[in-house]
Amino acid sequence: MTKVGPLNSITDVAGVRVGHFQRVWEGWATGTTVVLVPDGAVGAVDQRGGAPGTRETNALEPENLVQRVQGVCLSGGSAYGLAAADGVMRWLGERNHGFRVGTQPHEVVPIVPAAVLYDLPQSAWGNRPDASFGYAACEAAGIGPVERGTIGAGAGAVVGSLKGGIGSASEVVEGFTVGALAVVNASGQAVEFATGLPFAADHGVDGEFGVRAWPNRPGQAPPRQTPLNTTIGTIAVDAALSKAEARRLAVAAQDGLARAVRPSHTMFDGDTVFALATGARELPATSGPFGDAMRAGALDALCSAAARTFARAMVHGLLAAESAAGVPAYRDVWPEAF
Repeated sequence: MTKVGPLNSITDVAGVRVGHFQRVWEGWATGTTVVLVPDGAVGAVDQRGGAPGTRETNALEPENLVQRVQGVCLSGGSAYGLAAADGVMRWLGERNHGFRVGTQPHEVVPIVPAAVLYDLPQSAWGNRPDASFGYAACEAAGIGPVERGTIGAGAGAVVGSLKGGIGSASEVVEGFTVGALAVVNASGQAVEFATGLPFAADHGVDGEFGVRAWPNRPGQAPPRQTPLNTTIGTIAVDAALSKAEARRLAVAAQDGLARAVRPSHTMFDGDTVFALATGARELPATSGPFGDAMRAGALDALCSAAARTFARAMVHGLLAAESAAGVPAYRDVWPEAF
């Protein structure tokens, strides 16, 4: 039986903080979200689809030098929005968090992988996140429940015909906590329009989504806004993992994405999921004749949880979104579903 963390947010993983900054008013519908691990976490990434926008992902390859990252920056603004990570680096650097390159406390290089989504049509041209967005999101970061919906990097998100947004969820499995944060901005649809039920609604725990199918009330929504989108997010766990093992979590989270959106990983999406392993608890030891199998089994349980949790985070992002820039939200099309 799936057990949800107390906050049902990625911040249930100790040491993880989340902050948002957005502008949603006339001429603006975009923003930035940061997932901070100032004390460092082993990082990894899995990228799928044909239109990625990323930064520092090569540093996460298992064979490369850097083992730990201090944060992940998720932003709107397409490739322009990668500039938001500069603000995250500055915020972390001012506090001496980063890869140490000298003897003095301030001689650090913060490692901040980043991914962006395409939301440019939702704002006036030129209105997109810059370094100030990343810095402000860090200033707002906290360990409480993650605010969901039309906020942060989800401010200008669109999923198929509907407004997308930020979602988060968590699960406790075999004593480990797995948390997910997803920015739902896919080319595909997230809802079965014949019934109004989100595709991944069956992943809900104890009625957490609070919606039900309406088989005789098909939804009416305008055509897709644009084929250029991209879902981005982060999966975190309090286990001690290698970079290669952390990447397996990111791979599994992409499976959760595919359960929530149809189609997924298209040529018009740059779906990117980062993984963070804080190292608070060890997996079973690999010593003894069955040690490797025990560790692999424990990792597999975390991966299964990662897929479920990321799918649930995506449903929360869809349901919490509010209309912006003329794009209707789920709650506008199926208000009675709640």
